[in-house]
Amino acid sequence: QVQLVESGGGLVQPGGSLRLSCAASGSIFSINSMGWYRQAPGKQRELVATITSVSSTNYADSVKGRFTISRDNANNTLYLQMNSLKPEDTAVYYCHTIVRHTARSPWYNYWGQGTQVTVSS
Repeated sequence: QVQLVESGGGLVQPGGSLRLSCAASGSIFSINSMGWYRQAPGKQRELVATITSVSSTNYADSVKGRFTISRDNANNTLYLQMNSLKPEDTAVYYCHTIVRHTARSPWYNYWGQGTQVTVSS
């Protein structure tokens, strides 16, 4: 099993910044892609940003130029730097990863418990 523990959420004013972290631990042989998703009240969960094992990134159009995803492979940690935050960024942010437990195991999906980000004046 793999545990994903997110931190860094909170309340911030419009235009402000937050940095989310996600630490992966447990039975990890290798990690493929990692990513952040978010879900606002009454809406479906949506992709925010993903990053591959070779640091190739992908962003939702709504966050391009404002958010930056990065990862520390040595410590199995994922980050999301969020700048110029807007009220519409308010959501629960979830960390996601695709992990292999051994050299021959399949790849498995794991999700964190979520961290609340609220952008409001």
